[in-house]
Amino acid sequence: MSATFHPPEELLLAYAAGSLEEASALLVACHLTLCPACRRLAGQAEAVGGSLLEELAPASLSDGALAAVLGRLGPVSATARPAVRQAPARPQPPRPGLLPRPLRDYVGADSAALPWKRLPGGLEQVPVVTRTDARARLYRIAPGMGVPEHSHGGLEMTLVLAGGFSDGHGHYGPGDVAVMADGGIHRPVADAGDPCLCLAVTTAPLRLTGLIGRLFNPFLDL
Repeated sequence: MSATFHPPEELLLAYAAGSLEEASALLVACHLTLCPACRRLAGQAEAVGGSLLEELAPASLSDGALAAVLGRLGPVSATARPAVRQAPARPQPPRPGLLPRPLRDYVGADSAALPWKRLPGGLEQVPVVTRTDARARLYRIAPGMGVPEHSHGGLEMTLVLAGGFSDGHGHYGPGDVAVMADGGIHRPVADAGDPCLCLAVTTAPLRLTGLIGRLFNPFLDL
């Protein structure tokens, strides 16, 4: 599979450095399982970072440093989410309904078995990451149906996992990442045929446009 649209390069580099927040790291990890070009770029960035670390002189630690760090971390919750996994070097071709490996640690392997919540307009969603800095959700859009036109108070990235959609800015298929910056407006419409399954990350709530959309905004969780 070869994607046409990719995450911003700075996010790929931040992912390789391990400095990307959880929701965006999950989306990038899933994209890497579907995009050989970005997987190579992330691998090269990791190799460069590893070489730089090897050249640093080792620093000595004071007595009790390990205990102090563990104390600051606090107790580990038994229900804590696993760390986002790196994309496999040679991913297997995806099977219908099978989610990318990094996403399976959050919701399981089969998208059909998820607790989908119905929204107006042929849209369904499942929350995945609900942190305050960035949120990740799975969306399923019925064939030919569209997400209401909306604007963004922050960054939105949408990774297509199955099917496809168009939004006036381009057509996105499996592996593609649609990026909408702060202030951008669009209306994704799923292709005819099969539902569009996608993973969306937002750094601020979406806002429906138009008079009717503004009336509904206080009651929506988007």
